[in-house]
Parts: sequence; C-alpha cells; structure tokens
Amino acid sequence: MDTKNLFAGPRLRLSAPLSEDAAIMASWTEDSHYLRMVDTDIARPQSAQVLAEVPSGFEFRLRLLDDNRLIGFVALMGIEWANRIGKMAIGIGDPESRGVGYGYEASALLLNYGFGELNLHRVGLDVIAYNKPAIGLYQKLGFQLEGRDREAVCRDGVRYDLLRMGLLASEWRIG
Repeated sequence: MDTKNLFAGPRLRLSAPLSEDAAIMASWTEDSHYLRMVDTDIARPQSAQVLAEVPSGFEFRLRLLDDNRLIGFVALMGIEWANRIGKMAIGIGDPESRGVGYGYEASALLLNYGFGELNLHRVGLDVIAYNKPAIGLYQKLGFQLEGRDREAVCRDGVRYDLLRMGLLASEWRIG
C-alpha cells in the first residue's frame, strides 16, 4: 500500500511539539503585532514553561523541510465528534516566514488532515477584521464568511469586528 505523507508539503511539515519549541514560541509572544494578529486575547509575553504545557485538540508545529526550523503552529480544536466539526487556528511566529506562502501550505495540510484523517464535515475559524492577509488566505482556501460579531475586539481604543468563517468538506478538495 502506497500512502501519501499526511504531515509534509513541498516546503514544510507538521510535527509534534518538542520541549525546545517552548523557548522559541515564548520569544514570539514578545511581538505584540504577532499576538494581535493571531488572537483576540490580551497581548502579553508568556514563559516557556506555560507554552510547554500539552496542547489540547490536534496541534502541530510547523517546521521547514530544508533546515527543520520552527516557524509556527496550526491546530484543530474544539472538536465536536458527534457533529464532525472543529475550529482551526494558525500562527506564523517567525517574522521572516510571514507572507511567503507557508500559511497556505500549512493550512492545506491541516485541512487535508481534518477532512481526510479526522473525517470532519466542517472547519470554522475566527479572524479579526483588520487581519487582511489572513482573510485573503482563508478566502483562497475556500472559507466562506458566515457571520460577524460587531465591534467584538478592542485594540488601542478602536473597536473591530470578529469575522466567523467556515469551510465544508464538500467545498475542500483533498490534495
């Protein structure tokens, strides 16, 4: 039986969290721009000890194939097995690795895993309306805008909408 590698694309791979990842990821939490793009929570630096905790759901680290360098993470979480739905998250923590297509490749690997291996029917996500690069990525992947939480996020005294997007297995071509 010849099977495809679920965890590797042309330039990166999904890997298990390693103990040494926590220190690298902790350094990313000192970048407020990164934190404000990846999450709606309060931006704050976190210690390696906090980030070394076992993640919930299906969380993978993103590593480049050529040098095994850690550049980010992807996750499927909040899975409701009876309904076959889950939520996706992605973060490219390494500033030099943003905007060069790794997010698309990593998201495609995660969606292939979610729809193909976990047999999910729907994957959803939340994105802050000012995160135009992420919105473009999600639209390119086929995600549809499903809702909007008006003025749900406050940044520097300005309110922003939180967009809810979703993708069905029938809309995703596993490749």
